[in-house]
Parts: sequence; C-alpha cells; structure tokens
Amino acid sequence: MRWLQKLLGSEQTLPTLPEQALYIDVRSPGEYAGGHLPGALNLPLEQVASQIATQAPDLDQPIVVYCASGMRSGQARAVLLQLGYRQVSNGGGVGSLSLRLGKPLQSC
Repeated sequence: MRWLQKLLGSEQTLPTLPEQALYIDVRSPGEYAGGHLPGALNLPLEQVASQIATQAPDLDQPIVVYCASGMRSGQARAVLLQLGYRQVSNGGGVGSLSLRLGKPLQSC
C-alpha cells in the first residue's frame, strides 16, 4: 500500500459526496439483489436514459451513481450530464463506496 501512497501522494483525498443524494445502482437486477447500498435505486445502465426522468425529475437533484467497479457508473454519469442533470457524482464500485460511507450492503 505504501507504493500506492507514494504514487498518489499521502494527501490524496476522495471527492466529497452530497449529503442528501439519490443513490442509483446501475448494475443488473441480479447484481443489485446480491448486495446494494440501503435505499439505493436499481436502474441498470441501459435503462438510465429512458427512466431517470420518472425517478429524478429535478435536474438539480444530487445523484450518486455506482456499479461494480466504476466503469458503468462513469458511463451513467456521462448520460445524466448529457440529459441536463447538474449534480452527478460517480461513486465508483459498490464495495468501496459501502466502506467509504460506512454503510453495510443489504441483499434483497
């Protein structure tokens, strides 16, 4: 781990996540059922563009998207920004986000 700290610098910090954000899990329903953040909405990546307006009609709603590794959530963030959402954060992978927030995963 020390080599990583040297590479990134010891002052490396993660971006702050909004307090009252809507957490959206962009993984498949099966992945979501296996463990997700409490209260998170499951909206698979391929459905984000077509269904987000019904789930978050306010374009100023703080939103945090996450997936298994951060790749799909990065794509979802880009889609949401294109649609006009102004406060969208990529939370990265579900495991690391769970640790970061101090919230254990729950299963369906």
